[in-house]
Order: sequence, then structure tokens, then C-alpha cells
Amino acid sequence: MMLLNASGCLDAFTAPEVVRQLDGFVTKTITPLPREGNAPPRIAETAHGMLNAIGLANPGRERFLAEHLPRLLELGRPVWVSVGGFCASDYAETCAALEGIAAVELNLSCPNVDEAAESAAEIVAACRATTTLPLFAKLSAAHPDVAEVARAVASAGADGLSLINTLRAAALDRSLRPALARGGGGLSGPALKPVALYAVRACYAATGLPIVGMGGVETGRDALELVACGARHVALGTVLFADPDAPARVREELVTAARAAGLASPDDAYGLAAGPSKSLERPPSIPA
Repeated sequence: MMLLNASGCLDAFTAPEVVRQLDGFVTKTITPLPREGNAPPRIAETAHGMLNAIGLANPGRERFLAEHLPRLLELGRPVWVSVGGFCASDYAETCAALEGIAAVELNLSCPNVDEAAESAAEIVAACRATTTLPLFAKLSAAHPDVAEVARAVASAGADGLSLINTLRAAALDRSLRPALARGGGGLSGPALKPVALYAVRACYAATGLPIVGMGGVETGRDALELVACGARHVALGTVLFADPDAPARVREELVTAARAAGLASPDDAYGLAAGPSKSLERPPSIPA
């Protein structure tokens, strides 16, 4: 099992020591052109998590490839690049330009992307035609049937899934105005964990593909539950903002939680709560 960060929740250049606690680093979502993101305020705390409306702020594909990626590769951890866009060709062109990385995470669940199964599959198929790199499709649990989308992207050539992204939500300030300039944003943190468990379990049963589980992970027990639902790997998100030592702590707690559950290791929990998988019987090419 690998421990990763959720895309956008860790700046590798300001916190390289945190990156080195992980088994791999996932970049912020990269789009073809630079994006400044949404106007502030674009982050707000909630009672059980955090709202963000960053708006895919990033340096753009050209600058990322020329300046950022070489520096990331020097950190000594496998790099997963999160790729975004506004049409299938945006994604495919970025994938075609990537090399020397561990995997690509296709962000198919930002508010600017149609999450219909057909649209997600079209994007994955376009990317599959341009690269042999492992492709992990990041899906939203907001879709009425996330397992349907998972089956569609698996059939289109995805090697794995990342579950889940934030869910749309809103919060008000003391004056009863929206806390975020955009009005709403993506909810992350502990409130998301039950949703993530359901999505991981459903998509594992539907596809059998390797899954990076995320959403509300704060402790080793949280991570272990995602593994039990069918996650092969786990990503930490909101917790990294408050606890830079979370990767090392969660790794230790995973072992303790597994033993408390009567298991020899965290890997022994894999799929215990998931039931039988309808695997597509297509051996995926994924990073070790």
C-alpha cells in the first residue's frame, strides 16, 4: 500500500520534508494554460472539514513541464501528475507531453467538467491513445451512480481510480454572507469519509481496479477502513494543512489499527468489507 497526498493539498517546494514522508507525490491539477484561480476568499473552515474554491490555479502546462516537473523529480519520490482541462484534447495533449513520472491522475471531477459517464470515458480514451503511462481517473461521488462512471472509464482504458474528490457545499460567515467569494466550494475533511467509503466499495465491486482512496482520512484507522473497502492505496488531504507529520503518524497508526483488528498487516485488510469484485480481468499497469 502506498501513502500519497491528495492533489492540491501539499506544496512540495515549501514542504519537501512532508513529501519525503510519502510514497509518492501528486501534483496540483495542471491545465493547458495558466490559471490564477478564483477570487479570495477561497478557503473557509467548517465544523467538520474545509471548503475550498481554488479554481484549479496552476502555472499551465508549458511552465510546469519546463520548470516545476524537473524540480519535483529531484525530490526522490515517484511523481503523479494531476491533469485537467475543458475538453478531451486538453487532457490528451498534456498526457502526451508527460514522461519520467509514475502515473497520471485525470481530474474528471472538477465543477468545470461534465461528469456524465460518456464524457469521462471519452477523456480517458483520448488520453489512453496518447500515453502508456498508468492512468488513474479521479471521480466524484456526487454522480448518481459513481460505479457506472467507474465501469465506463475502466472500459475506456483507465488503469485505476482515485476516489473521491470534494463535494459541492457552502458556508456562511457571521454576517450571514457566503464565506467564499464564489458562494460555494468543495467540501473536504472528516465529513467526507462515509461518502468515500461507499464510493470506494461500490467502484471496487464494479471494476476490481486499483483504487487510491481519499476523503476524511485523519488517522490510521481511517486509512485502514478505506483499504478494507477496496482501496489499494490511500491519500491524505485536509489533514496535511493542520498536521505536517500526518504521513508518518498515519503510517504508524495503520499498523496499530491492523493489529487491533486482528490482522498481521494493513495489507491484510484489503477488500475485507468490499465483497466480491466484478473484475474486468484486465491486468492494470500501475506503479509499484
